[in-house]
Formats: sequence, structure tokens, C-alpha cells
Amino acid sequence: MAMKIVSLFLLFIFQFRLSLSGQMSSMESVPDLQKSMYMVVDGFPCVRLVNLSGEIGCSNPGRDKVVAPIIKYKNTTELAQPSAILLSMDDVQGFFSRISNDSSFARNVGGVLVESGVEIQHKLKGFSPAQKFPQAEFSPYHNTTYEWNPIGSGIMWKSYNFPVFLLSESSTSTLQEIAMKNEKTERAYTTNVAEFDVVMQTTKVGTHDSESCLKEETCLPLGGYSRKKMSFANRSDVYSYGDITILLRGGMLRGGSVWSALPPIDRLSSNQSKPIILAVASMDAQSFFRDKSLGADSPISGMISLLAAVDALSHVDGLDDLNRQLVFLVFTGEAWGYLGSRRFLLELDQQSDAVHGLKSTLMHLVMEIGSTGRGLNQGNKTFFAHTEVSSASNETLDALKLAQESLKSDGVTISTANSSNPGVPPSSMMAFLRKNSSTSGIVLEDFDTIFANKFYHSHLDDSANINSSAIVAAASLVARTLYVLASDNKNLTSSALSAINVNASLVEELISCMLDCNPGLSCLYGTFWQIEHQLPRAILLFAHRIVVKRAECALEQKQMGKAFVLSPQPGMSLHIQLA
Repeated sequence: MAMKIVSLFLLFIFQFRLSLSGQMSSMESVPDLQKSMYMVVDGFPCVRLVNLSGEIGCSNPGRDKVVAPIIKYKNTTELAQPSAILLSMDDVQGFFSRISNDSSFARNVGGVLVESGVEIQHKLKGFSPAQKFPQAEFSPYHNTTYEWNPIGSGIMWKSYNFPVFLLSESSTSTLQEIAMKNEKTERAYTTNVAEFDVVMQTTKVGTHDSESCLKEETCLPLGGYSRKKMSFANRSDVYSYGDITILLRGGMLRGGSVWSALPPIDRLSSNQSKPIILAVASMDAQSFFRDKSLGADSPISGMISLLAAVDALSHVDGLDDLNRQLVFLVFTGEAWGYLGSRRFLLELDQQSDAVHGLKSTLMHLVMEIGSTGRGLNQGNKTFFAHTEVSSASNETLDALKLAQESLKSDGVTISTANSSNPGVPPSSMMAFLRKNSSTSGIVLEDFDTIFANKFYHSHLDDSANINSSAIVAAASLVARTLYVLASDNKNLTSSALSAINVNASLVEELISCMLDCNPGLSCLYGTFWQIEHQLPRAILLFAHRIVVKRAECALEQKQMGKAFVLSPQPGMSLHIQLA
């Protein structure tokens, strides 16, 4: 997730004349002059996204730069002219609500600068720019007014014809001083102004939906350029590493899902006939500020729990004797219309090479690991099983209870989600149930009736929003439950399950690795290669590939339904001119 560098040019016009003579001896070139006039700060832009039906996100209103004086927002602020609003996180929700309801106020918003700081998460009761029922249009049930995310404002799913930047902590301090100075010199002839250059390509060319912008090549897949030459060819590229199969979608928009199995599936054989226990998680998140979408609790904590569970199971003897086949699958694109899971189901229908060895007719049940990072409650690690009623789902609940018994000394508890819930929460399971309503499945989460994550799909869902011990506990619960299900042995004792242990150090390493804004290759070599001697080759490659996908931030997805693509403009910048 490369940070966008936002250039704030501080130009001293009136005051410069007063001090120029004293600095003349040190000014020997134009670059010297520029260095004395400008300073650089950092920030993250809200960008324009387009899909088949239109646009969301932020952009300059036309093809020109926006220049506006900087003012600090107050609830009573009336705007007499186009202004650049310095906005605290406390006021974000109220501000964008006012934008929607007050057209005279909205037309004078030239741009928005959102403050950041380490204390914000402690002050805020919550902030989620997602909807109250995220991706409700993909729900397998009719009650789409239910509020899984009651704090959600939905602002990230609307279109704004003005630029918005999230400031870094250091630039926040700088802009606060500038706004204060403007306030003190309100009646002066000079003022400090922001110059926004966030003109998107789709705005320049007039391609305001994904179909037209892809045709005119004015937009990119989410995540950036494909590593392959872009084309519209329908193809699938399959990369195999022993028992690891990596799905890379061909064409201009590619999605990538990673799957592996224990014991390994012989891809050259067609004799795989064991019922399949499919364990799934997601690897990508979204936020109002696209390049700061860490998704610590939702969904990365669940993915780390799954990886740690896979590692624990890989050290168990006798996996070849299991009555059922364990398959592990991590999706990309789930934050954008469940693209990864829907594509996987399509591949199953087509029986493509990418899923050779897997058959939908062999799918016994699906176990999804959702958010697990906030499962710590007064010292206890508490999780909830969301399920559609079926015999296989009841079997999973029994397995969870047996796993819980073996973890009683660790303070791990599992409860069935409230029966008043309309169904499973927003999850990949929805794609499975929409495809086949009789799919047996369960979703493990750290919440019951509403999200425990108060920063769902926001830039504040970072490592400070999760607890590593909760993730370790969830991984232990998942590993032992999967073993019970794969054994198909209801008489397993707690002592037998106690041999399956999660590596807490691996979890800590993965948290550090996955939740770095710029993980890069240091994440790969610093985490996996140091523990290579401990991990079976299959699991090492599985985990390695997931981290590569995460590090690339590449949601290069197949355009399906609500898929969004990015409308970029190289060199997006914000210039602050100080008078």
C-alpha cells in the first residue's frame, strides 16, 4: 500500500519581500529559492472508483485545479466562497451528512483535509464509512435493512465532486497552524490557500462507468497495473507449486485466490473422492482512503487465524488417514462484491484447471473464519458461530464445542449466534448460499448481533484495533475443530486434541507483516524464510503466496456485477500556498 506523497507548497508572497534582502547572499539558484519557499508533507487521497452503474469516491469537479482558502470546520461554519475545509475525525460523519442535505453549503466546498493522530481511536466511539448492511445486495436472505454495522455512514459508497485527503500526523499539525493563522488574519488582503490537483482520467475523458473507461483505457483495475500486458482475452493462468495451486485471473481484470490442502491433493490424479471440508478467509479490505486500508480486524485477523491453524495442523501425524479432505482457501476481492468467492464458484462449475481436484459435489461443508481480533472480553476469548441450520452445520457446532472443551483452561468459549439474526453476517458464505441455498456452512466471528469492530472498513482498523491473543485463541479453536471434522470421529478426547498447538510467535510475526502499510519483500524474508525450517513446504508456499498478494495490494479482478475499477491520475497533488 504505497503512501501517496502530497506536496504542500508553502509560498511566502507578502512576507517574502520583507525577508528577501537578508537571505539574498544564500540564494544562488532557482532551486535554492524553491527550497526556501516550499515544504513537503504526506497524505492519502480519496480516489474515484467506477463500476457498471456509475461512480463513487472523490475527484476535482472538472479538468482544472481547485484553489481555495483553508479554514477549520465548525458545525456552524457557513461558506461564502469555495474553501478547503480542515476537518477533524470527530466531525467527518456530520460534515458529509451536511454535504448530502445542504446544497448551498456543498457547492462551496473546494476540498477537504482530514486530520489524523494517535489519540483519535481512543476518542472516537467509532467510525465506519461502510454501509449499515455492507454489500446487502448480495445477501441470500430478504431482510436487507438489518444493521450489522449500525455505526456505518455509507459515505465511501457516494460520489463527491471535490478532493479529499487524509493528512499524516505531521501534516495535520502543519495545517492546523495554517488554518489558525487564516482565522486570525481573516480580514487581511492575503490568505493561505490549498491548490488541489486531483483530476481523474475518467473526468478528463468523460468515461463515467467501468464499461466505457475500460474500453477507452482511462481506468485501471483495483490495485494498479497487471504484471501482464492488459488485454480483454478470457483466459486463466494457473501456477502450481507441488500441492499448491495459485489462481491468477487472465485479462485486464484478474482476481487471485490461493488454495492448498492437507493432505496434499494429487493434481495429476482424478481419484480424489473424500468429502471436502473447505476452510476460507479473505485477505483484502477497503476504506474511504484507498491506500490506507489495512483491515486489521476485518478481515486480516481471520486470515491470520486460518494461516496459524493450517500451520498447527501441518505438524499433526496421520493426516493421510483422515476420512475427509481439508482444503484451505483465501479470497481476494471480497470487499468488492465477493469477487473472489464468486469467481471460485464459477471455476468449480467450469471444472477449470485452476481447481483441478476439487468438485462442488464433494463439498461437505464450508467453514469461514471472519473477524477474530476483537474476541477478547474481560480476559475471556469469546467467539460466535453464525450458521444456516443443517445436519452438517450442527455437526460443526458439535465439533466447535469439543474443541472448546479442550481449550477450557485457555479461557476460550464459543456460542451460537442469536437466533434473531436474519442469517449469516456479511461474508463469503453469502456467495456460497446464493449459489446453492442448501450449502452447509458456518461463519466464525468475534461478534454476535452487530459488528464488534467499530472501525469496520476504515483507515482506523489497524493493529491497535486487535488483540493477538484473541487471534491465537481463534486459530486454536479452528485447528482443533477442523481436525475433529476431518477425522469424522465424535469420540476424540480433549487430550488427543491438545496435541494440536498454534505457534503464537508466528501469529505475532504475521500481524507485524500483514499490517504494515508497505510490507514489501522484508515481510516475506523477515517472516517466512526465518521459520522455513519449521514449516512444511506446502504451507510455506501457501502462506508466502498470500503475503505476496497482500503486499502487491493487487485486486486485479474479473469484472463481475458490482466490480469497481480505479480512475487514477498520476501525480495527484495538493499544494498549499501561504500568503
